[in-house]
Formats: sequence, structure tokens, C-alpha cells
Amino acid sequence: MGGKDSKLSYITHEEALKRVSEAELKRLKDAFKRVSTISGFMTETVFMREVLWDGVPAKIAQLLFKAFGGGPKGLSFKELLAGMVVLTKGTKEEKIKMIYGMYADDSFSYIQKDDMDRKIVMTEDQVPPSLTQLFAQGDQVDYENFRQWVYQNPDATIMTKWLLTEPIAFSLSSDTETPTFYQTLAGVTHLEETDISELEKKYWILKAQSKTGKFDQETFKSFVCPTIPETLCEALFMAFDENRDNHIDFKEIACGVSACCRGPTTERQKFCFKIFDVNHDGKLDENELREMIDALVAIRMENKNPEELESDEFLRMDPKCVSKEILSCHDTDKDGCITLEEYLVWTVNNILCDDFLDLLSQICHVVLGLKPESPEEEGKIILDWISREDRKKKKVGQVWYLISMQWWNSWKNYVTFKTTEENGFLTVNDVQHRSSSSDTRHRLLTQCKNPTGCLPWDDDNVVMVNVNKTNSVCDTPLIGDSRNVSEQFNSHTFPRTSHSVTNSPRKYRLSPEVEQRTRSPSASPKLKKKIMVPAKPGQIDNNSLVIPNQYKVMTLTNEGGRLKRDQMMSDGTDFKLVPDPVWKALSTWYGGSPALPRTVIPSSRGDMNPELELYPIMVRLLRHQTLAQRPVQTTSISSVMTGLGGMAISTMNSFTNHHQAPKRYLAFTSCFSRCHTMQQVYDFLCTKLRFTREDLRLWKVSSKDENNMFLLDDDRLTVEQVKIEDSQQILIEVRNKDLTWPEEMSQLAKNKSMKKEQVPTEPGATGLNNLGNTCFMNAAVQCVSNTQPLTRYFKDGFYLYELNRTNPLGMKGHIAQRYGDLIKDIWSGTTKTTAPLKLRWTIGKYAPRFNGFQQHDSQELLSFLLDGLHEDLNRVHDKPYVELKDSDGRPDEIVAQEAWDNHLLRNQSVIVDLFHGQLKSQVKCKECGHTSVRFDPFNYLSLPLPMESCIHLEIIVMRLDGSVPVKYGLRLNMDDKYKSLKKELSTLCNIPSEQLLLVEIVGPVVKTLPHDSQKIRNQLGGHLYAYQLPPIDHIETLSADEESLEKKSSSSSSSSSSNNNSNSSNIGLSEIQRGISAKKPNANGHISKLQPSVNGISNGSATSTPSHSRNNSSTSLNTSVSGGTSLESGPKSVGDVFNGFVIAVHRKMTLMDLYFLSSQKTRPSLFGTPIILPCDDVSTNQNLYEFVWKQVARIVSPLPPSETKQSNHALDCDDSLCYEYPFTLKVVQKDGITCAWCPWYRFCRGCSIECNNEKFMFGSSFIAVDWEPTALHLRYQTTSERFFEEDSSVPDSRKKQTEPIDLDTCLQAFTKEEELGEDELYYCSKCKKHCLASKKLDIWRLPPILIVNLKRFQFLNGRWVKSHKIVNFPLKEFDASCYLALRKHSLCNCGEQINENLSDVSHHGDGPPILKMDDIVPSCLCDKNDPEIVSPSRRKENTDCDDNNVDKNADSDNNDDSNNSCKENGCHGNSTTTTTSSNCLSNNNATLPNGSPSLYDLFAMSCHTGILGGGHYVAFARNPNNNWYCYNDSSCKEVQEKQLDTNAAYILFYQRQDIDVSKFMPEVNDKSPDTQEIEDEFESDFKKMCTIQ
Repeated sequence: MGGKDSKLSYITHEEALKRVSEAELKRLKDAFKRVSTISGFMTETVFMREVLWDGVPAKIAQLLFKAFGGGPKGLSFKELLAGMVVLTKGTKEEKIKMIYGMYADDSFSYIQKDDMDRKIVMTEDQVPPSLTQLFAQGDQVDYENFRQWVYQNPDATIMTKWLLTEPIAFSLSSDTETPTFYQTLAGVTHLEETDISELEKKYWILKAQSKTGKFDQETFKSFVCPTIPETLCEALFMAFDENRDNHIDFKEIACGVSACCRGPTTERQKFCFKIFDVNHDGKLDENELREMIDALVAIRMENKNPEELESDEFLRMDPKCVSKEILSCHDTDKDGCITLEEYLVWTVNNILCDDFLDLLSQICHVVLGLKPESPEEEGKIILDWISREDRKKKKVGQVWYLISMQWWNSWKNYVTFKTTEENGFLTVNDVQHRSSSSDTRHRLLTQCKNPTGCLPWDDDNVVMVNVNKTNSVCDTPLIGDSRNVSEQFNSHTFPRTSHSVTNSPRKYRLSPEVEQRTRSPSASPKLKKKIMVPAKPGQIDNNSLVIPNQYKVMTLTNEGGRLKRDQMMSDGTDFKLVPDPVWKALSTWYGGSPALPRTVIPSSRGDMNPELELYPIMVRLLRHQTLAQRPVQTTSISSVMTGLGGMAISTMNSFTNHHQAPKRYLAFTSCFSRCHTMQQVYDFLCTKLRFTREDLRLWKVSSKDENNMFLLDDDRLTVEQVKIEDSQQILIEVRNKDLTWPEEMSQLAKNKSMKKEQVPTEPGATGLNNLGNTCFMNAAVQCVSNTQPLTRYFKDGFYLYELNRTNPLGMKGHIAQRYGDLIKDIWSGTTKTTAPLKLRWTIGKYAPRFNGFQQHDSQELLSFLLDGLHEDLNRVHDKPYVELKDSDGRPDEIVAQEAWDNHLLRNQSVIVDLFHGQLKSQVKCKECGHTSVRFDPFNYLSLPLPMESCIHLEIIVMRLDGSVPVKYGLRLNMDDKYKSLKKELSTLCNIPSEQLLLVEIVGPVVKTLPHDSQKIRNQLGGHLYAYQLPPIDHIETLSADEESLEKKSSSSSSSSSSNNNSNSSNIGLSEIQRGISAKKPNANGHISKLQPSVNGISNGSATSTPSHSRNNSSTSLNTSVSGGTSLESGPKSVGDVFNGFVIAVHRKMTLMDLYFLSSQKTRPSLFGTPIILPCDDVSTNQNLYEFVWKQVARIVSPLPPSETKQSNHALDCDDSLCYEYPFTLKVVQKDGITCAWCPWYRFCRGCSIECNNEKFMFGSSFIAVDWEPTALHLRYQTTSERFFEEDSSVPDSRKKQTEPIDLDTCLQAFTKEEELGEDELYYCSKCKKHCLASKKLDIWRLPPILIVNLKRFQFLNGRWVKSHKIVNFPLKEFDASCYLALRKHSLCNCGEQINENLSDVSHHGDGPPILKMDDIVPSCLCDKNDPEIVSPSRRKENTDCDDNNVDKNADSDNNDDSNNSCKENGCHGNSTTTTTSSNCLSNNNATLPNGSPSLYDLFAMSCHTGILGGGHYVAFARNPNNNWYCYNDSSCKEVQEKQLDTNAAYILFYQRQDIDVSKFMPEVNDKSPDTQEIEDEFESDFKKMCTIQ
């Protein structure tokens, strides 16, 4: 060949141009332009996809790309054209040159042996023996030697065989014409392809607004009502919805619009009849007639002027009498009903239906998107719609659009221009607006048009009328207009048409009832008269109404612009008001901008007449510059330690990030109505800017001082009420990633207060600034702050009398002091927000884990805060040593009291009095049975939430009978296998599990066939189906000898198969589910004789001997590409060949407008749900067709059963179902695109399976169901394609998966006995070793303030997870006494035992069965009158008991319950005698003194939303004013009780009813407060942190 430049010398570009037609060249250029790069080259990937086809192997496609001349840059058009010409029209010599270019080196000078061997092996897997002859003389050959070798061995390689011996399966052009969807619909309706295209665009716009995703009745009604009376909306919907599936698909829309709008009068009246035939029986009874008359009269009244209605005779008719009159005159068979034919006779001489036909036409054009055929039709539709809406009273919320009067007049002249003929000459009439005309029902003079009869004349500036001898008229184009002018001569010769102007001129050509008229060959003399016809207006231009936008930023709202204010504009003078549907229609037909929508709002004058808001309020929306937008600011203090506890300034420090005031910039403009509430404004901005409501807030910026801002946080106020003015600046503040607010942090960093309007607020309703992911602290503090006894303790300054500065476990009183200061700020009622800076950094000093700006657990902070407050306020300054004693069999009451006494010896504070309770913990040794009991204090209950261990699956079952699929819901354990799934599913669907084949389907293809032994998993991106298979014949169990022989035979067969290199083993349903081993299909000849091919090369492989097995296994199929199975691995790709069934996929051909080769003119695409076709060795091709039809018959049913006798107005012309089946079955590979039998170079999409009685013999395991285009477009019901019925198990399973649990369930789980594992061995004091044991917790003593923590964060399987389980809990009257451990031995408050029946006393472990009196606490006086027994150090002097004699360990609830029990059973506090009553049961803190249960009310809760590590904490609390407030950091809003976010509850705060807060306040008469300030060193560190900025 010689030289790189000679690579394309096999054909020149000029020669290639000679061999293609102009049409082919243009198409190829357009196609190349569409797919080429900017530089004008086609890449290799595009070449493989667009020029070749999917079936060409990638390696061969790469060789072709190189042979065409493709390089690193790509392929030019000239090179592509030359290559395609050689492929399709080249000579043998030219094709040999191309083949040589595939194997040659880069310079195309020679072919290297090793290089050619590599390329052949890469494309064909083996080197042909004839290649030895080519390189017999050396390792390199030139073109001449290669040419001679090819002539001698034309079938040596795939490429030589394809290009030299095989007929080319494609060409540059194709005459195949697959009808498109538009062409199919246009052929059976009265619509043009352009009409259908416009309808489709509008259809998808309307359907997108549906809430359900379907064009259902609710969606349809929202568009047509109230234009269509509400009583007719359902009937009109059903007239469109032919298949009664509560969804109007596009085919039904197109057919319905054609029938009711473009069809002949008879067809349009038939459509009306369907609307009035409510029960769809094909007849109108008297009730239906009366309802019809009522509706028609109502429509007539709404569409007429009041002047016309005064003399309208129809309004004076009695519908009941009219319906009877119709029956008497037209009911020929006297059955009391009117048939369709009788209805049509009635409509001939009655015009009552004409108004309804006009209204339907308006709906079809204005709402559904049909474009009018003529300007006159357009004018009447639009003007009638506007006239009707103008007569109605405007309603608040309606949207009207403004159109420039200049454009409106131009359009009106265009659509109302009329021509009539006088004495043979055309004259022009300008028809005025219909609403001002006395005859609003203007009837077109044109009754029939024949545009096909027009002939062009030499003078285009004249109007000509050709009149033949029969007075027929043909139309001639007007000047500057595409309309056709026609005149009616001898109108009586024309068939009667509807008075509606929407009559289509095409209907006379389509309807057989109308005589076709031909133009006379002899025309009348030319009559010339120049007429100035109004030109069609251009795009709508409203720029004259608005002022130029002076802000070069985006406008978020669609108001279109601000109207001019220099002059007062009015409707009819400066602009025309049109309803929303009319504007959308006109803008679709003409285009243009800007759209000027305006909303109807309540009157500002206070009257009942709403007004149109022409001038909404425009606001300028400001945003903060982000860090990426601002230049990096350097600081001179980069290494100073400014934080408390050693927190250094860093980029993570929130304060240094915001040390400067964040800069603002104008981001958007927007317009809002003065009636919009701030809630609506927030919702709009959040949706538009994609922020959550919690992350955005608005500030009104003062026009005089930009630093003076007002927070717009009251959602109930309107724009007018918050005094937002036109051009007002509104700052959109968005939370930082650390949940801080930029403005707050900026002001705090400057040590200033926020410049907000200081207004009095409700005490306690004060928010806390987020200081950088501190919402966890804010939520906990707000909950504790609303604990009224504790808050009163701090507000009244009692804490200053009890500060413990010397407690080694405390914080030197700093936590209590900082918390006390914060409480005073929160409850001062003078500020809406405050910054907990001092408390935040005090906590950080003593608990470094809370340092930094990461999210933390609110419960951990709460626990630290309560412990810190307790230690700082502990009344015990010198804590004694207390030795813990084992229960040693003693009664629980004594052990519990002893533990509580010991606890109070070291811990006495207001925190203990309010929050501390007692838990009973018992551990039982599994070896000796010894039980050890301990009683420990608690300040909150941490309740576990059940973590989900079940997986929810939904499976769709496809039955053999082709019935509607049914979806079932299952809940299975995560460790279950698919075998368990089939067993559970079998119970629900009543199909034996061995007849179920599980299939995972993604889109239109089968992804995997899950194996029975595989663990179940969620179907990510796919859906799980279960296909029913035919029953399995019973097979006897193999004996041991037979099983041994079977294994040997199987092993031998496997070895033989391996030796024969069989790569398409038949592993399928037979051997896995039916016990029949695999066997190869006998692939010879056609259908059952064709050999399957791999990579285009036919392989004849020996057929393995079928063996018989009695192992009736139910394991599912899971094959790989090679045909093997894997029982332990996950699902693999579906294999090439298997027995027992075949997989069928639905396929359709899509016509391409631009293509390169004929093979790509139509491209197959898959759709629908695959079908599993069961078959065996005796199944015939006819059986396959029958089974496919059985499965798809429900999808292609043309009509519902109730209308089988009626003709479908849109489907009568379709004859696709005249064939036996509307589809053809073709054998394909697993991709569903390429043929399973033919080699790739045949470019076959699949060989057809003839519908005959020949045996199928598993010619392929994949079949494509190729649908006939007409049947697919008109018969195939897309909505029924994936429709299924839902079994009751689905909602039940979903409910169980997301079903809330009760607080009772959590408490039961908390007190449930659990087994300790091997890693939690218990040291038994009896066994003297670590043993297995069981553990049980019980609540022994409840505090006045009960805190419940729902453990949403748990460590499972090596990682932290969050439970989103919803917990239902009571808000009021929570009876916590139900969960206290029961006692058989009751002690009085002082600890005295009540039950004297010592012989029956239960004991623990190996302790003594009889209780000694020495073990009983000595008697003392009980405080019977004080329900709130407090610790001695805070007892007031007016108590009824002697302080020295009162048990210091007594708890308030303990005294309540014990006092009551003592009274009832004769126990007195000053007596040492115990009662003998065996019924005396005391639950300690369980009941109040009057014997009623101890009830709790919820007063606060902390909620966590979002994911683990990235969520947000919000608190809800009930104020003393009995109103609930939501504390969202700095925001504090009053909410209703129903607005509480109980689903996200994390920490619950309960307060016992009827507690006396004063009882918890200490006596401070003889004490002085500790007013010592925090030491200077500590305070200076804090000040340095705040002022370093």
C-alpha cells in the first residue's frame, strides 16, 4: 500500500460521492453533525454505537474504526463516508484493501505475523490453519501477498468471510417504514401528526401536576372544573377513560379529543351520548335524560349574555317534561329508554347540545392543548372563554394575566377578520367582540372547505374564487395569511353541521356520510380585488407595560416585572386581562414574554368585592457572602490560647470564623402580595432555594440603618402587617454548617447584643443562641429550665445558700453559678434570645469532651449537667465512708432502705430530692442459683428501643392463568434464606413453594434468579417477582445404591462435558427443581434444528445423555454465563441456556429519523415486565404463542366488558388484532437485542419462531416478543403493564415495619430478664468464680421528676446506629406506679416492717428464711401529714415531726405510700408493733397519700431529627402559663399540643402531679448567700475568648 497517507487509497472521496444519492448524503451529513465533536470528528465509542450496532463485537468494531481511518482525534466525515461506501457498495478489491488496513501496521506498509495473530485471537479465539501459508516466506507480508492469499482463502477469518463471501445484510438506505406513534394515531383519528405532537407536550405538563403520578379523575377535574359543571366532570372523565382504569393515557386523550372536537357532527354527538350515559348500558333512561337536560340548560345559562337569556325559551322548560317528551317522540321501541340512534335523531333539529359541544371544544383547545385550525375558530374559542369568565365574580386567589392592548388589538383583528361575497366580489367585514354583539352565537358562513382543491395563480395579491357549474367552492389563500376563504353557495346541498365553529373541514373527507365534491375543470372568470388582510400577530410583547429591571439579579417569583406607575393603567385601555388557561393557550400558540400574572386579593377598602393586585410588593433579597466568596482574612493572633480548658483558635473555631460582620450582597429580587403570610413567604423561599425551614430566617433591614434589623419570625403576620415596603431589603440568613447563625455569631464575637427590637416576652420563652453545634446543649438546658421546682430554686437565689466550693467531685460551684445566671436571663421576660456563652465554656473547662464544635449527645450533656449541679449544691460537705453490703437473703425492703440511706449519707441536694430514684438489680447465678440483689440510685431511666432485625419484602406473584398479578408483603429475619421466603409466600398465595420461581427484575429485563440457599436482601433498584410454574410430577426417593450410582454418573457426565469444552451447559429448572439433569438442545436446521452460535460461530456440541434423579429439591435457579451454578455465592447474571422455562422480554422498534446504515434505521428497545414461559421437551411453538397471549391478554384488551357491543371511536380503523396474535416471537440472546442463532455479521435482531406445531426444543432460552406497531400504539395499555392488586399482607407488613411502639413496651424491655453472655460472666460469691448468670432490673423508687431517655443511639455490629422507631407515650396522667417492683414486705416510711408473718417471708439466695428483729430499723415517728418528705437539712421548722426522730433516708414518695399503708393496716408511727395483715402491699413511691396512683404529666422533651452525627436537637416545653413552646436554638415559638414532634422524642421529662414546689425550697433564715464571684483567672480567660476578636 505504501505510506500512511495511502491508507484511504482504496477509494477516494470523489468516488464515494458518486455512489451515494443526494438524499443519502444529506442524511449522513446531518447524522454526523449530530454525533460529532466540536472539532468535527467522530469518536470510537460513537462509531461503535451509532454506525455499527450492538451485536458487533467490540474488538472487531475497533478494527473497523482503524480501517476506516480513525485515529486518536477520531474519524472525519470523509473517512467515514468512504468506509461506509466500501462496506455497502464496494468492489471485492476495495474490500480486500479495507481488510488489509485492519491487520496492517500504523503505516499500512505491511502486516506483521505476531500482530495479525494477536488480532485474530482477540476476535476469533483461534488462529486459522491457512494463516501458515500467508507467512510461509517470512514474518511480514505486503498488500500483494495478502491479496493473493485472500483470493485463495476467502473464508479464512471472520472479516474475510463477512465481507467477501457473505451477502451484506445492510445498505446506506432502507425502504422499511415502521409507522411511528404519531402516524398510527393520525391514521385512526381526525388529527394531524402536528396536532398529536402538540397534544402530547401538553399532556405531560398536565400529568406532571398529578399527586398520584396518574392522569386520574382528581387531576382531570382540577383542570376542567368549574368550566365544566361538577356534575359532568366524572362522566366526561369516563368518556375519555376507555378502559376504565381511572387513568387517561395519551392515546385516550388523543382519541377523545378527535371524537369530541374534530370529528363529524355524528361522532361528536356520539361522544356526548357517552357522557350522559352514566351507567354505560348504551341507553338513556328518563333519569339520565332529565340530568342531561339540567346540565345542558346550566351550560347554556353560563355561556349566554343576560340579555340573550331573557328571551331564551330553553330556560323556561321543565326538564322532567322535556325528558318525557323526548321519550314519547323518539322512543320507537317503547322500552322507556333512548338508544344512541334515537338520540342522534333528536339532536338533528335541536340546538340545545350545541353549547355543550362548543364548551367541549374550548376545553380541548384551551386546556388540553389542541391548536385551532383557523383564526376564526381560535377567535371564537378565546373570546367566548373570556366573555364567560368576565361575567363571573372574581374570587380571591384567582390568577389573571395582563396582555398589552397593542398586541391584543392586533390579534383581535386577525381572528375576527371576515370576508363575504356580494355580486361575485369579495368584501371585508370586521366582526366585533362577541361579548358586545347581540348575537354571541355567531355561526360561520363556511360549512365546507376543500383546501386540496386550490390552485396557485400568477398573482398572489388577489383573492380569487373558482365557481364550478355545481356551485361548489374551492379556497384560495389570502394575503399574508394561511387561512382559506370560502363562501357558501346553495347551502342546502351541504349536510347539516353543528352550529359550533369547531367543525373540522377534514371531517367531510373522513366521514362516509358526506359527499366528496370535485372542482369543475371550467372555472369562472377571475374577479380581482385587492384586499388588505390583517397579518398574523407575532409573539406577545408586554414590555411596554413594565419598567426596565434596574437590578441585575435573578427574580425568584414569576410576576414578570413591575408595572409602570407614571400613569394609572386600566383594563381595556392599556392592557387586557385574560384568565390563566387563556394565557397559557395563547403563549403556547404565539410565544412571547414577559408573562404578567396578577392575583385577586381581598379588597383593601373592606368591602366584599375582591380586587386585582396590579402592584405587588417587590423586595430585595440579600444573602451573606460565603467563605469561598470572601477573601481570606489573616489574624495576628494565631497561636494564642483563648479557649477555656485549652481550646486553641483554629479554623474550626466558630468565633474566629465570624469575627467580622458577614458581608451582604443583593442575591435576588422577588414580589409578594401584601396578603401573603410570612409562613407562605418562608415556604416559597425554602422550596425555591432548597433549604429547610429550620435553616433559614428572614430579617427586615432598615432603610436608614443597615445594622438595625427586625427578625420576621411570626409566621401568622402578613407582609402588610410586618410593614414591608416596596423595594424593602430583606436579609436571608442561612445557618452555617455548625448550626450557628452568621448574624448572631458576628454580634457575639463583637461582645454586643443583637440589634433587635427589645420587646417584653413571656418569662421562660427565651431562645438560646447556637454557639457552634451546641443545639444538644440548648435542648437539654431548655428542658431543665422548664423544671419548675428547680427553676424556682435558682430564680429565688436559694442556690447561693448551698454552693459547695470544697467538694472534690464538684466544679467549685462554677456550674451552679453559671446555670443560675442563665436561668435568670431566660426567665427575666425581657429578651427573646440569650447566648449561653459562660455556661458553654464552663462546661468545656470541666468536661473537655464537650469542647470543640462537633455534635454531641444531648443525654450525655444532661447527665453531666445534673451531676455537676448536684455536686456543686451538695449539702454534704464531708462525705462519710459507706460500705456496701450484699443482700445475703434479706428482704428487699430492708436492703433497699439501707442502700437509700447510704446514698443520702453522701448525697443530699435539690437534684437528689427532685431527680433521684432507685433501681433494683438482681443477678442470678446459673450454676448454684444464688441471687445477688443491689439497689442503686438513678437520675434518669435509659430505655432501650428494639432495633429492627426484620426485613420487609414485597413480592409480586405472576400466575400461569394470566390473571392480574398480586403483590404480597412479608417480614422475615435478616438471616433467613430465600427458601424461607418461598415457604412464607406459598402460604399467602396458595401456590406450592416448589412451583415458585423467584426472579429479580430491573426495568424490562431479568437481573438475577436468587438461589434458595442465599440470604435474602433488599432489591436495590429492582423488584422481586415470583412466577408460578407448572406442578412437579412426584418422583420417588432414590435408594442409597441408586444415589451412589447417580453421583458417579453425574461426575462422569461433568468430566465428559468438560473435556468437550462445552460452554453452554444446560443448568436449569429441570435438574434443580425437578431433579432432571441438564441436556443440550439439539440445534440443527430451523427452529428446533438451528445450532446456537457463540460470537457468530456455530458450535456443534455433543448432546449429553439425560439422567434421572428423584431428588425433589426446591432450590431456585441461579446460572452463570457459562451455565454453571454456585450454591454458596450471591446471585449471578442470568445464563445463556437453561431448561424448564424460557425468558421472554417485550420489545418494540423505534424509527430513527437520522441514521448511518440501514441496520440502524429501526432500533429495538425493551419495555414492560418479562414473562417466564414454562416449557419442556414436548412444548411446541404454538404453545409458546398461546402462553404469551394468555399473559398479555389483560394488557391489550381493547374495551371493558360492559362496552363490548359498542364501537370504540378511536380504534375502529385498527386491524392489528385481525391477526391471530399481535406480536411475533423471536429468539434472542440474553440482552434481548441480538439474534441467538445468527452470527453477528448477519445483523439479525432475532429469527422468527413460526406459530406452528413444531417442537420448540429449547432453541433459545431468551425470546423477544416483538409487537406489531399498530397494536402496540393503540391496544397495548401502558397503565395495565405493571398494574397489580395488593394483598392485605402488604399494608400489614408495612405497618409492622413502621408500627410505633408504646412506652410500656420500652419499660417492659427495660425490666425484662436477660441472659449474660460469655463475655459478661458474673463473679458468684457462693461459687467463688465467674459464672454464667441472668440479670434483671426493676424500678424500686420513683422521683418527683422522672426523666426517660429513649436510647435511639446504640452500638450494634461494631458501629453506632440510630433507631427511628416511633414511641407513643402519654402526655398526661402517666401511671408510673405500674412499673414498680412489687413487695411482699412493706416498711413504713421510717423503715419499719409491716408484715409479721415471718415464716412466709420470701428471701434471696441462701439467706436465713426467718427475719430477725435486730435487722429491722428501729421505730420512729412517721410524717403522716406532709406528702413531700424532704431531707433533714432542708426541712422547715413548721414540720409536724421532730427532726431528730425522722428517718433521714426517707423519700417523699416512700412516706406517701407507707403512711397510707400504715393507716389502712393499723400501723402507727410511734408503735413498735407490726401488723399481721398479709394483704399490706407497699410500692413505696407508687401512690399518693389518698391511695390514688402516682400520676405524671409530661412537661418537656428533647427531640432529635436527622441522621446519626448530623442531626439537630429541638426542645418542647410547657410554660407555667400552660402553653407549649418550641425551643429551636434562638427561636422560641408557641405551638399547639398537636404540633409536638413526638415522633422524634429522645428525652422525656415527667413531673408528678400535685407536688408542692415549696417543700423543695431549703430553709435559709439563718444562712447567708455565697456571693463570691468566680476567680479572676477563670473570668479573664473567658473575657479573652470573647474580646480577642
